[in-house]
Formats: sequence, structure tokens, C-alpha cells
Amino acid sequence: MNIIVVGCGRVGSQLATMLSIEGHNVVVIDRDESAFRRLGGTFNGVTIRGLGFDEETLEQAGIREADALAATTDLDNTNLMTCEVARKIFGVNHVVARLYNPVRERTYQQLDLDYVCGTTLVAESLVDKVKAGHGHHLNSIEDIEVIEFQAGPEIEGERVSDVEIARRFRIFSVVRGRAAHVPDGDMVLHEGDIVFASVKDEAFAKVERFMKE
Repeated sequence: MNIIVVGCGRVGSQLATMLSIEGHNVVVIDRDESAFRRLGGTFNGVTIRGLGFDEETLEQAGIREADALAATTDLDNTNLMTCEVARKIFGVNHVVARLYNPVRERTYQQLDLDYVCGTTLVAESLVDKVKAGHGHHLNSIEDIEVIEFQAGPEIEGERVSDVEIARRFRIFSVVRGRAAHVPDGDMVLHEGDIVFASVKDEAFAKVERFMKE
């Protein structure tokens, strides 16, 4: 995959190094050239000094051939702007942002931005998100992931009890329009619903078909 990482702080440098070691083509952007020292000797990608939301900088980074972009700076507004430029101007479908302040979480959700919010295993979570590209990662607890996703056409007309997998996939909230629900097993799901759920890693492949691409 061709991946752009914006921000070379602790999280961004870890993410870029992990992806580079796995064999992906990684370009790291940071406005402070000294930040690239965090990458160490195992990183074999490209570094570019500049702002992640600057169109010329993104062009230089190969944004038009990018499969994914991760914005990991320590400024939520910068991460949001970077993802919006990548998605709306350059058409990158898979963008992931690091979210520091939970107060801004609603803004990210309204813009349908994929994000990681938390204080532990952030780089590892971002690696999974960049490679998998599913839903909104909310948190991880050992091998269980708490996610948010928009329901796709495969879920239309299905009851919650028909979709859930015992001890592997559980839906705990559904948002439809302006109303939020704690569903029972008989609730009928529809395409476009925002679903909050917990899923074990082993069951994700079975659940993925219900998610909007």
C-alpha cells in the first residue's frame, strides 16, 4: 500500500515505522524536520518537510497514488483539515485521524471521519485501521474492538438478533436520524443506521459485510 503519515511525533513515528517494516510504501510529512529523527534506522520510507493540509506538499508526497492517509499531529484541527483536504480535494477514500480531545469527537462523527481516540496502543490501533479500513475505532480491550460504523445494504431488514454473534459480536446502540436507541433483539436495522458494537477480532470478517463501504 502507498500510505502517507502526517505528523512525526511519538504516535506518527511509531505508525510510520511499523508500516515501513511491514513493506508498505510510506511517506511522512512534518513541519519540523528534526522530528524525522524519531523514525530511526529501520524506517526506509520518504520524509517531507511541510504542512499536511497543504496541497503542494501532499502532491509532493504522492497523494494521487495514495491508498490511505493517517493524520497523527498533536492538533485535532490540523488532523481534521488534513483528512478533509485528502478526501475532498484528492479523493483519498481511506483517511484516519488521531483524535486527542474527546470534545471534538462529535465533529469527527458528523464529518464521517475515521478516527482513533484513546491513550494506549494508539499507534498499533492506527496500523490496524490503516490496513483494514473499517468503521470508527473507538477502543480496544485485548482482542475485543469497540467500533462505530454506518450500516450498508446487506443489513437492510435484518433484526439485531439475526446479525449478532453470541459472545463475538454485540450491538449496544443504534442511531437513526436524530434518535439514539438501545436495541433489543427484535429491532429491525436499516441501511444508513449508525451502529455501535463490540466485536472480537476472530469475528470481524463475518461482520464486515454489514458495513457500508
